[in-house]
Amino acid sequence: MIERTARSESLDILVFGAHADDAEIGMGGTIAKHALAGQRVGVCDLTRAEMSSNGTVELRQQEAAYASTVLGLSARTNLGLPDRGLAGTKEQIERIVAEIRYFRPRIVFAPYWVDRHPDHVNCSRLIEEAVFNAKLRRYMPELPPVQVEQLIYYYINDVEQVSLVVDVSEHYDLKRQSLLAYRSQFMKATAGEDRVSTPLTNRYVERVEARDSLLGQARGWAYAEGFAIKRPHAVTLF
Repeated sequence: MIERTARSESLDILVFGAHADDAEIGMGGTIAKHALAGQRVGVCDLTRAEMSSNGTVELRQQEAAYASTVLGLSARTNLGLPDRGLAGTKEQIERIVAEIRYFRPRIVFAPYWVDRHPDHVNCSRLIEEAVFNAKLRRYMPELPPVQVEQLIYYYINDVEQVSLVVDVSEHYDLKRQSLLAYRSQFMKATAGEDRVSTPLTNRYVERVEARDSLLGQARGWAYAEGFAIKRPHAVTLF
């Protein structure tokens, strides 16, 4: 994994996911676009995905490291919280708050609050609470408070109520490469392998690409990634 950056090198964007590959599925193109534009982008995976049907923890970490290089991440960390055990406990929220206060991002991304995978939903709730708590100066006072400018939600499986779209046409090959880095998750299982067939091994990457193509089509773009927000996103000029 890419090591944590120094506190003086704060991130512009910090993306949280329940598992390695969540961020790539939802916003790999947006990550690559901002990294290539010179912004410092980091990803924090909450769990090591130890409950995954395919792959090992060690292999998943290797795949995440390669995907991070493809996307140009400045940092990638893993909190090691229990897979299928994101319960919103005080300890889990504090771990996430500490991560936000360490990296001091302007923008935080989290999974959309509605999804077929309970871990994605629970991750979304955890991040929302942590972003709120991170600004409270009397909460964990040993760490300086951080006011995040905006919390934005990305889609993993289900797409609805799209509030923002980002043109990722010129960066889509990097997203595709980052997804294909997770061979243990997205490659079709073959006879003799210690792997099983899952919805992810059944043309999942192609379905993600079709979704992003459809989102882009409405704007005349080849590919787009959609996002949702709960509070207005402030701009000074249109």
